[in-house]
Amino acid sequence: MRAVIQRVTQASVTADGVLTGSIGKGYMILFGAADGDTEQDCLRLADKISKLRIFEDTEGKTNLSIDDIGGDVLVVSQFTLLADCRKGNRPSFIRAGDPRQAERLYEFFSQALGERIKGSVANGVFGADMQVSLINDGPFTIVLDCIGGNIL
Repeated sequence: MRAVIQRVTQASVTADGVLTGSIGKGYMILFGAADGDTEQDCLRLADKISKLRIFEDTEGKTNLSIDDIGGDVLVVSQFTLLADCRKGNRPSFIRAGDPRQAERLYEFFSQALGERIKGSVANGVFGADMQVSLINDGPFTIVLDCIGGNIL
């Protein structure tokens, strides 16, 4: 399981020309589930993300969490995060989870995150061709992997 967390001042996602999610200050998270990932992995990842302190305090130190700044989260599914580019020039997506299982984990992760933060959680549309717009604040981007129950 992989999550790319971007600190944003605003973010939105559209699918088929329809706005499906929009936030102000907070996190824009790209989420990819791999074969073998579990709900426990989702819970661990949601716990870690909800406690991350990557917003600046009054002294300019990254010391504040999403709740400390009253932020929201936009979660977008992205199986291409699991691309394997070691051989050749065409990425392999064999590690990406079965779409039915991945969708279930995506929804479970979003719900788990929503239970752990005070702000709202908006979503894209699983499996859709989406257009994502964001203003990355910093820029500040963190990649978290959950492998075998461990956050890397």
